[in-house]
Amino acid sequence: MTMASHDGNLLLPPRPEDMISLDPDFGTRFMLFVDTEEEFDWTAPFSRTGHSVSALGGLARGQAYFAAAGIRPIYVTDYPVLDNDRAAAMMGQWVHDKVADIGAHLHPWVNPPHVEVVSEANSYAGFLPAAVEQAKLEALSQRIADRFGQRPIAYRAGRYGLGPNSARLLEEIGFIVDSSVRSRFDYSAQHGPDFRGLPQHPYWAGPGRTLIELPLSTAFVGLLRSGGERLYRASQAVAPLAGALARGGLLSRVPLTPEGVPSAAAVTAIDALLDEGAPVLNFSFHSPTLEPGHTPYVRDAEDMDGFYRWWDIVLDHLARRGVRPAHLAEFVQSVSQNGRACKAA
Repeated sequence: MTMASHDGNLLLPPRPEDMISLDPDFGTRFMLFVDTEEEFDWTAPFSRTGHSVSALGGLARGQAYFAAAGIRPIYVTDYPVLDNDRAAAMMGQWVHDKVADIGAHLHPWVNPPHVEVVSEANSYAGFLPAAVEQAKLEALSQRIADRFGQRPIAYRAGRYGLGPNSARLLEEIGFIVDSSVRSRFDYSAQHGPDFRGLPQHPYWAGPGRTLIELPLSTAFVGLLRSGGERLYRASQAVAPLAGALARGGLLSRVPLTPEGVPSAAAVTAIDALLDEGAPVLNFSFHSPTLEPGHTPYVRDAEDMDGFYRWWDIVLDHLARRGVRPAHLAEFVQSVSQNGRACKAA
């Protein structure tokens, strides 16, 4: 296996030899990434100001719930949260107690250096000039090191905003895992990346092949799901057809998140992904959802109770299917032997 002749562009499909086979002893597992970020008005234009970091009681309750369930979340964390002393102290204790891990989450509009015009297009860090993206990644990584005594090894771009230089920059800065690819989604109409056609399975990325891409998990479900992405794309071109297929239980796209996804649909998606042979089910949500009133997904106490009922149902189903949680170090260790074999070949 050679690692030359590939620029590591995470917007392009990996080569067959880049697909990762996990250690058989790892089995089929699930992981939880929490996009840990400031609260802001999701309907307003992007701004460097006008945000807060106040949902810390909800964050603490969520951590207690997941710790009791044996889950070690990866809190991919952005600059405003890191700048909050109370938030940093709370999460630092979780890291010390080995009940959570910290990664990096880049919202470029609130992350120094502030050199770009704030706009929707510039909200995707990967589409900024490479030098600007690099400077923001370095500032974020150093702030995490200042707060927690170690640089992050896991990354998720805010708004899934990878670009053509992102994998190279992440490798150079020292990241080991990226989880920004949202397979089966296309954000190009919003100035963002197009992830259609990319795998659900982990794979090597970056020109040096030292960066593991762990895509977010999304399933196609319904009687026509064997048609996969090609059929889904075709249906989206005719909006009434797409709606009819979804309502009729024939074909729909279901990401593994409690945000806007009913628990029954998530259970169906889990089974579909297991049928596909996905070795890692990658769940995610945004940290402000852990307290009512900050995101469209949890508006009040009733919604908050529904959030935890969703997890009760999903975790029970995962247990019935024999899918156990994995934390970040376990996942990295499960691919390390495979990585050494690739590099030695």
